[in-house]
Amino acid sequence: MKDTRFPAVDGLRVIAAVAVVVSQVGLQTHAPFAGVVSRLDVGWTIFCALSGFLLYRPHVLAWFSGTLPPLTLPYLRSRALRILPALLVAVLLSIVFVPHPATTYLRWAAFTPFLFYLLLPGLGRLLTGYERPTRRSVRWRLLVLLALTVLGPVWMAAVTATDHPDAGLWLPGYLGWYAVGMGMALWQVARATGRLGPSTLDTLTRVPGTLWGIAAALLLIAATPIAGPYDHSTPTPAQALVKSLLYTLAVACVLFPVLTPSARTVRVLGGRRAQIAAQLSYGVVVYQFVVLGLLHGPFAIQVPVTLLGAVALAAVSYRLLERPVLGKKTPTAKTESSATSPSSSAAL
Repeated sequence: MKDTRFPAVDGLRVIAAVAVVVSQVGLQTHAPFAGVVSRLDVGWTIFCALSGFLLYRPHVLAWFSGTLPPLTLPYLRSRALRILPALLVAVLLSIVFVPHPATTYLRWAAFTPFLFYLLLPGLGRLLTGYERPTRRSVRWRLLVLLALTVLGPVWMAAVTATDHPDAGLWLPGYLGWYAVGMGMALWQVARATGRLGPSTLDTLTRVPGTLWGIAAALLLIAATPIAGPYDHSTPTPAQALVKSLLYTLAVACVLFPVLTPSARTVRVLGGRRAQIAAQLSYGVVVYQFVVLGLLHGPFAIQVPVTLLGAVALAAVSYRLLERPVLGKKTPTAKTESSATSPSSSAAL
């Protein structure tokens, strides 16, 4: 199957990074509309789903074409080179300049994705091996991935009920978000190759505004007390379950239209500026903690200053550190191999 590019993914990564920064600023200040601002941490969910989609799709392509899946060691090396350089610099800057380093977030930014990346080769083989990619086998695997999406909400409720809130940072709490992207990768390839026939899902890809409106409505529901407190206070088990479930449904609605984007969606989310900004999104996420640790002030001031500071650090880091390490040239709108290969920086 010939690769195709998913240009609108770039815009989603930028939106996710901005949402994460705004939500983190809201945690440190008295933000207006605190419920809505706090739920912008859904940006983490978007990053997870995009990683699941982009990194699992090569396994699906190999399965459908009867070729070997991505090699594990080169894949892991590329993931380490993508994540570790900026993360280590952010940690060092935080230790040196920030009185109380936000190492919890920085550890999460690396620890949870790395666990998923370590598991992905085995999970990819498990979900794409043992039989030919028939319509029946594809549907069974979609059901397995759908079941995994339920794991996160159940895990969050369980660890809250058993008074183990730190376990909420472990991979099971977020594996369902990755599974959303993985399921969409399998559906997209199966649909494009004819393993799955037309369905109502094809209609949904043509109404992105409707799906994004549903996602916004789900987040507004999550902004109410039904999804728990707006800070780091411990929620009830029911609140933890509802929040995780709403985020899972919302990210599914956000991501699905970019699989077959309209021309307008590509113009808005996949233009040249979005491609360049997307290269900095990971740096913005990790360097924001350094900037936030040095700032004190009202929400309206901290948001733009934090964004500008994080973008500046991310740009310098990408130019002088990350791009040389990865051996990347200036991003261009060329082929999809740069957007969906396991060595891609398109995943967090």
